[in-house]
Formats: sequence, structure tokens, C-alpha cells
Amino acid sequence: MRISDILRKKGSAVATVRPDATVRELLARLAELNIGAVVVSPDGAAIAGIVSERDVVRRLHERGAALLDAPVSQIMTEQVRTCAPEAAVADLRKTMTEHRIRHVPVVSDGRMVGLVSIGDVVKSAIDELETEREHLVGYLHG
Repeated sequence: MRISDILRKKGSAVATVRPDATVRELLARLAELNIGAVVVSPDGAAIAGIVSERDVVRRLHERGAALLDAPVSQIMTEQVRTCAPEAAVADLRKTMTEHRIRHVPVVSDGRMVGLVSIGDVVKSAIDELETEREHLVGYLHG
């Protein structure tokens, strides 16, 4: 299975926030969309970084409530791992597990075309196992 298969099922919409948005605005966006992370992007296509609830909590502990008025660019992770649509889901699963990352932007021709979460990867593995099980049951009963 390829990353493009996941995007075909879930869609290619990616929640983003501008680097100059405040952490307070970031939190409002996360709450509004009921998600745990967004890509930091100046234009919705280029990737400047990624920021999660975990990033906010850790920096809030360090800096206190003043953090809420700071720009997202101060707390985002700048080194963002990405993948291509043609990448194998199994390879991405391994990368996400080894590097303890939960969200990976999908990039094609230098532009962001989707976002895959660890939940998407796990769901695809479960779907593959279910399909395999159905084939085996069909073979045994067929």
C-alpha cells in the first residue's frame, strides 16, 4: 500500500497556520478542528515547520502564560520529515515509530499535497489485515 492510497481515502486537506500567528490563535485552530497538530506554512503549500499540542504544553511549562502571545514560529519544529505520495506505508510506519513522530506532510513536486497521521497508518494496516483475512476465509470456504 502507498501513501497515495491513504490520501485517496481521507482526502488531501491539510490544516495549516502561519508562522506569525500567535500560540493563542494556534490553540483556537486546534480546538476548532479537533486535531492535535498543524503544519506551519506561510502560504498553505510550503512547509516552514510543524507544531503540536505537545509543543505548546512543553513551552508553556518553560515560559508560562506569556507564551500565548508569542508567534508559532518560536515553538514549531523546523526539521519536518516528509514523504512522497508513492512512498510505501510500511516504510513510513517504521520511520514514524523509530523517530516518535505522529504527523508527516506528504510532498509532491515541492508542494504539500496531504498529511498522514500515525492513526491513518495504523488504520491502513488494519484494513490490509482485514482484506487478507477475508481472502483467506474465502479461500478456505471457496
